[in-house]
Amino acid sequence: MSQAQDPVSPDRSDTLRVSVLSEALPYIQRFSGRRVVVKYGGAAMVREDLRDAVYRDLVLLASVGVKPVVVHGGGPEINDWLGRLNIEPQFRNGLRVTTPETMDVVEMVLVGRVNKQIVNGLNRLGARAVGLCGSDGSLVRARTYGDGANGLVGDVAAVDPAVLLPLLDAGYIPVISSVAADQEGQAHNINADTVAGELAAALQAEKLILLTDTPGILRDRQDPESLIRSLSLAAARELIASGVVAGGMTPKTECCIRALAQGVSAAHIVDGRTPHALLLEVFTDAGIGTMVVGSSRSR
Repeated sequence: MSQAQDPVSPDRSDTLRVSVLSEALPYIQRFSGRRVVVKYGGAAMVREDLRDAVYRDLVLLASVGVKPVVVHGGGPEINDWLGRLNIEPQFRNGLRVTTPETMDVVEMVLVGRVNKQIVNGLNRLGARAVGLCGSDGSLVRARTYGDGANGLVGDVAAVDPAVLLPLLDAGYIPVISSVAADQEGQAHNINADTVAGELAAALQAEKLILLTDTPGILRDRQDPESLIRSLSLAAARELIASGVVAGGMTPKTECCIRALAQGVSAAHIVDGRTPHALLLEVFTDAGIGTMVVGSSRSR
């Protein structure tokens, strides 16, 4: 009679991998079929290892039934091409001064180069990605920002997501550059966070996720350990009013607040310098960034 063999002990890394998948299951079930708008920028666009991780996260999200929409900027590459053309980048009050000559470069870089790099990266991993800008299908209508002192810097006047709906229903990942035309057809350069927030609201997205180069909203800006993992819409407004949220984090938090006020279920500010930040934020209990919701609740 043959003796029963002892079971083979699984590799520890395999056990961890299966455990993570098991933890992700309820989130996959919850968000399957839901729309998620991701603003892609910062170090995650510059570093090759992070770039590949973001692409893989987006493809995995799409593969399990989530409907991601990507909105991107591309400031560093714009600066690089302006330098090649001997055009000095200028900024006023934190915004790029966008002359007609600069706008030509912005369009060339964001629409013709960065957008297609992202599309190609996603398609290489088996996704079906489609590149668009705000002008396509009148997706975004621009208006000149403020008093026009920064030139062709735009704000969002209106969003019509009709062109995206059949793409999402067919399983495509729309990749959108933050360039859009005004009523006269003049192209404008719009902040990608702003476009992502307004688009999330128009799509009634389940989540708006902003990939940044910070851990999230910090109680103490000098202490990364003071990360606020979850807060309500009212608390987010209080942090801005009290000065806890300041500097570059202010427009990102305001973007989240505006999206939530228009019906988005949750907004996240996530450190894109962490590999697979999207999956960690969406599919794990703890998350890694700051989640802002309409009322106080846990993840």
